[in-house]
Amino acid sequence: MLDEKTVVLAVTGSIAAYKIANLASMLGKLRADVQVLMTQNATQFINPITFETLTGNKCLVDTFDRNFQYSVEHVALAKKADVVLVAPASANVIGKIANGIADDMLTTTVMACPCPKIISPAMNTNMYENSIVQENLEKLKRHGYTIIEPDVGLLACKDVGAGKLPSEEVLLEYIKREIRFEKDLTGKKVLITAGPTVEAIDPVRFISNYSSGRMGYALARVAMERGAEVTLVTGPTSLACPPFVKVMQVQSAQDMFEAVTSVSAQQDLIIKAAAVADYTPVSVAEEKIKKSENDGTIELKRTRDILKYLGEHKKENQFLCGFSMETEHMLANSKEKLERKNLDMVIANNLKVEGAGFGVDTNVITIITKDIVAELPLMTKEEAAVEILNHIKLR
Repeated sequence: MLDEKTVVLAVTGSIAAYKIANLASMLGKLRADVQVLMTQNATQFINPITFETLTGNKCLVDTFDRNFQYSVEHVALAKKADVVLVAPASANVIGKIANGIADDMLTTTVMACPCPKIISPAMNTNMYENSIVQENLEKLKRHGYTIIEPDVGLLACKDVGAGKLPSEEVLLEYIKREIRFEKDLTGKKVLITAGPTVEAIDPVRFISNYSSGRMGYALARVAMERGAEVTLVTGPTSLACPPFVKVMQVQSAQDMFEAVTSVSAQQDLIIKAAAVADYTPVSVAEEKIKKSENDGTIELKRTRDILKYLGEHKKENQFLCGFSMETEHMLANSKEKLERKNLDMVIANNLKVEGAGFGVDTNVITIITKDIVAELPLMTKEEAAVEILNHIKLR
């Protein structure tokens, strides 16, 4: 996933330094080249050998260490780095970097790096909220540094407040956002729908479908990592919301229709990956329910056709993509949907093919436009999301 990417982890003196060992391991599993820098104070909390074992690279601490491969170590590493994460970042090191002080291996290398740089503060609450520290963080923001807000909770000093280093998973998401993909969707606004909708019959019964939301969530994540400003309109799912994405939670098809149409005019790309319930009960009044219980039937009406509405109201230069779930005549039915709903692309699934459809982590899709029919092999839904966006990018 992060092949041929170099991640520099700059570790400063904080009890939270132990978390970076796990982060280094996680990055290694994604096949990143992980290089670790430490301040002398950081070595009091975790031994450099730990990082060397996890990364297979020498952990750099001393600016004047003569045991290195490059002629000027901090400059060579700075040129090689794709992203730098300073975590945990102490008030001392934040102050040094903000004011151009480079007096050790860590600060010297960070200053020399032209790549994106991320700072994750971790310290006592009173230190973090100190106006000088806040001014330094604001100064770093103005110079293009990304600042990760610390978590709030019980600190090592037993105080409760802001200052906790976020989890390794959060730190990893910031790194992936910076370097996983080329930012070919920067400046684009993307709207994606995902998951099922739920139509209440009564307080305990409802009409829905088997959609898990995995495909839509994968599209939202990949579009975000490629630089897009993503809005995700999602029905009820068990999935964790993708980071750095605006999420609009909905229940019914009407909820989804209203959420989508409220923002659709501002979007450059709309992908409808949600599986909306086709029908909703005509009435949920008590007398209607009692009548229906006599013969076991519920009177239904069709829900709003969101994709058809979007096609009818598509603005100039807007790209509209829908999904087609078919059990037979997949190509013919999907091409007909492309024309009838004024779409630019249809992603067709044959639900009879093993590995495709709802409730699984893989998909078998065919990308259909007016000009092409591209049949793709079995792949993960995230891989499928990459291919879908690749085809959209090329148009």
